[in-house]
Amino acid sequence: MSTEFSLPGTPASTPLYARIADLLRQALASGALPPGMVLLEGPLSELLGVTRNPVRQALRELESEGLVARFDGRGMLAGGASETPLRQSLTPGMLGLGDESEPVRKAQGWEHIYHAVEHDVVHLSVFGAYRLNEVELARHFGVGRTAARDVLLRLEGLGLVGKDERQRWIVTPLDERRIRNLYQLRWLLEPAALAGAAADVSAEDIAAMAQRLRRAKARYPRLTRAELDELEHDLHVALIGRCPNDSIVESLQRTRCILTLSKHVLGAAAPMPNEDPFMQEHLDVLEALARGETGQAQEALRRHLEASCLKIVERVGLIHERVPAPRLPYLA
Repeated sequence: MSTEFSLPGTPASTPLYARIADLLRQALASGALPPGMVLLEGPLSELLGVTRNPVRQALRELESEGLVARFDGRGMLAGGASETPLRQSLTPGMLGLGDESEPVRKAQGWEHIYHAVEHDVVHLSVFGAYRLNEVELARHFGVGRTAARDVLLRLEGLGLVGKDERQRWIVTPLDERRIRNLYQLRWLLEPAALAGAAADVSAEDIAAMAQRLRRAKARYPRLTRAELDELEHDLHVALIGRCPNDSIVESLQRTRCILTLSKHVLGAAAPMPNEDPFMQEHLDVLEALARGETGQAQEALRRHLEASCLKIVERVGLIHERVPAPRLPYLA
């Protein structure tokens, strides 16, 4: 059995819960998953070879889109609350997976819990520094300590956690001062990285990114947080990451906690804005690149980052007003 998640049509960099949600969307859209089908976390997780946590996250995502609904019974109803519950065994064919009896993959331990821990840590970070207990983290999620450590190491790479002088895990605060400092680093380095990446990106790739943005703009605000995150990833990770200067790319890696903050708060703790939060600004960058006007693309990117800084500071203020600091069982 493969050790890589192999759902059709989704890149491996997409979070596990988002790939499961995408698989279910496709099955619902095609009619392979019948309306009214009762979807239970257990059978879904067994069929896909994953734990229940990413399945639960995926179902919540689909519920927010109105594609599944709660009812007077266990599980979720495919197609919405108006459907008559249909209780039958879930098969691979219903998910477009063929009739193989094997699960889709055996997920790595850290993937089972990564999204939930990232969500918790991002929300903690806007309230200050907190110490995390690695052993309690593993116990809370029912995984081995190695999986818990792998999650924390990945969050460390994003600048969301670090270690104190006694080598204990600490949430790195995302206060207004740090947010402004990180954005200053981004608007100094990302335009330079964009110039380097421009020589390596094809016209077809730029056109595909621009088309995804135009389609999303036409649907806004009927977009999921996962879809918005993928659009941010197109420009700020995939495209910028083509810069041949490894030192610049590695420095920018430490600023990605800002993207992670947006992913978890936009449309959740902070409401979706009336106008699209970044798509037209991204289009301005890509359209300048498509015309071969790299200098204009760099300037558009710098303006976008300066505007984004103000938006993020505002959203963090909303979190402080509306959401209490999480009380997690794995805080030390």
